[in-house]
Amino acid sequence: MTLLSKTLLVLMFCYVLASVLYVYRWRGSVRYASFSQYLRKAWPVFAPLNCLLYLTTKAQARQPVVTSDAFAGTELLRQHWPLIREEAQALMDAGLFDVIRTPGSAGYYDLGFRTFYKRGWSKFYLSWYGTTHKSALRLCPKTVALLQQVPAVRGAMFSLLPPGAELSLHSDPLACSLRYHLGLVTPNSAQCRIVVDGHSCSWQDGEDFVFDETYPHYAVNNSEQYRLILMCDVDRPLNWLGRQFNRCYLAMARHSLVPNLPEDQQGAVSALFAALSPWQQRALQLKARHRRAYKLLKWLLNTTLILLLLSGLVLAFKLLDAFVWHGGLVLLHQ
Repeated sequence: MTLLSKTLLVLMFCYVLASVLYVYRWRGSVRYASFSQYLRKAWPVFAPLNCLLYLTTKAQARQPVVTSDAFAGTELLRQHWPLIREEAQALMDAGLFDVIRTPGSAGYYDLGFRTFYKRGWSKFYLSWYGTTHKSALRLCPKTVALLQQVPAVRGAMFSLLPPGAELSLHSDPLACSLRYHLGLVTPNSAQCRIVVDGHSCSWQDGEDFVFDETYPHYAVNNSEQYRLILMCDVDRPLNWLGRQFNRCYLAMARHSLVPNLPEDQQGAVSALFAALSPWQQRALQLKARHRRAYKLLKWLLNTTLILLLLSGLVLAFKLLDAFVWHGGLVLLHQ
């Protein structure tokens, strides 16, 4: 490796380390109780990519909670919220939220939301980063038609949180978008709320808000009524440089497409997660029976993944070296 490549490799390593530490120690107001909790709850592997988007986010969208008025078309959703509620309620009455959170169902293998099922939470996708679900077109045609008129919406789903449920402190992995919530059937009470980096927002029927889901946040429903909302991923307001980078980042989200029912498409990431799920269940069984062996296996797996990643980076820089060196020789012979 040339001196230039070695320098670039060191600088990249320093940036990755600095971005992980920044998100853990300095971004926002709320801190995880330990670095171990941060590793488990905040997807630090995405911190280097996310920090590039934080740097290029426009000033009005750099707060944990953002007014929905900044996103064109959301007023259309607010205006027609009773119609949207009607279709969401029909799904619930048909028992589809329970079907989706049943192990083995088409919609169960969801990498981003998999841990919420044990809390009673469930969802029904309407669209996801360029793909509209066939089941949504069939069962929620009016809501889908409204969403298609809102250019800022990248993905959408109905989200159900039952009475007494709680989603513990966590951060979502990808900063390519912000999260939009519109209350449909709610307790209309502060007992049912989401707290984003210390900012409390209670869901109210027909009212909406937007927040940055990569900040630490948690949700509780301490009421005796379920909470049903429309949840969307909306465009993060970015400057020109951020929008160019985000074009590549959005492709990652597209591959995480999760079906509701067998008739829907499945993204590559979701298909891989579904294929690996039996191994995950065996790992959890090992954790219950032999906790030390589970921890050792987990440490070996994580270490192997890190070494593979570092090896890939070194290989990439060696190829870059060869390319630059070959280019130099060509120029010398011209």
